[in-house]
Amino acid sequence: MTAFVIASIVLVALVLTWVLRPVWRTRPVAGAGVVVGLALVTALLYTLVGTPRALDEVQRRAPETLADAIVQLQAELERDPNQVEGWRLLARAYIAEGRTGEAQQAYARALQLAPDDPALLAEAAEARARTHPERRFDAEAVAMLEHAVAIDPRHQRARWFLGIAQRQAGRAADAVRTWEPLLGMVDAATATSLREQVNLARADAGMEPLPEPQQADASAVAITVSVSLDPQLAMRYPDGASVFVIARRPGGPPMPVAVEKLQPTGFPLTVTLTDADSLMPTAKLSQLERVELSARVSASGDATAQPGDFESAPVEVETGPDASAALVVNRVIE
Repeated sequence: MTAFVIASIVLVALVLTWVLRPVWRTRPVAGAGVVVGLALVTALLYTLVGTPRALDEVQRRAPETLADAIVQLQAELERDPNQVEGWRLLARAYIAEGRTGEAQQAYARALQLAPDDPALLAEAAEARARTHPERRFDAEAVAMLEHAVAIDPRHQRARWFLGIAQRQAGRAADAVRTWEPLLGMVDAATATSLREQVNLARADAGMEPLPEPQQADASAVAITVSVSLDPQLAMRYPDGASVFVIARRPGGPPMPVAVEKLQPTGFPLTVTLTDADSLMPTAKLSQLERVELSARVSASGDATAQPGDFESAPVEVETGPDASAALVVNRVIE
């Protein structure tokens, strides 16, 4: 490749020398500067957007079979192993060919590059279950799913698989707690079949079935929350941090009754919480007279509070269509 670049620069220099010969005759120093400058620009552009590999007939040929595609993808990842999506695609291709062991290795490489990607974690966990002789989620797959849900509590696929794993392990009550928040996230048709699975798990856990759903006016409660950041913490704000705006039952369990996750570009920001942000079908904003509101800045994007996160003091308000609150993120979690 180095020889190719050098030859390209020489060729550009010769062409420019010929084209700019009038300048050479009158102002040789300026002419030389133009040639050198343009040659360097050409080299930089080539480095950024060009590649002699595009001239390789093998590289340009579209794969005709899955095996051909795997060979080309392996070659590309050998050239540049830092491609998350490349390893992900390779893992899927391996699965399609029944090469399960190699698929798990490819997923492992992808997770080394993106260990906090909930979708990738759920996909890798599913692949492990599909390759298990009894189609079960092993301990490593369960750890992946738990991590995915901790990062993004609203990730539906990770929650569904985690609930399945918990039922497989005989932990029906845990499966209920994992699945019930999904009822507030999925569409009505999916919720009907999901409710059946939740009630089966509740029966296994010795719990009463869920009450029949009631048509509620989600707009009856809309809490407008303004979140600002203390200027003393602004200089320490982590790049790409997530902001969680959380509503809880005052004096109740730590599980939120509503939450929104955002990645704002600046402060202050305004969020409106409604029943659509509720995680539990049995605990919605519209069912509470008062809620406790708080905001947290998470560098990791994890829903679980971590040392070093920023947070606001909790504020309690009455619910209603015009409820509002102002939160100031002004302290660091130790």
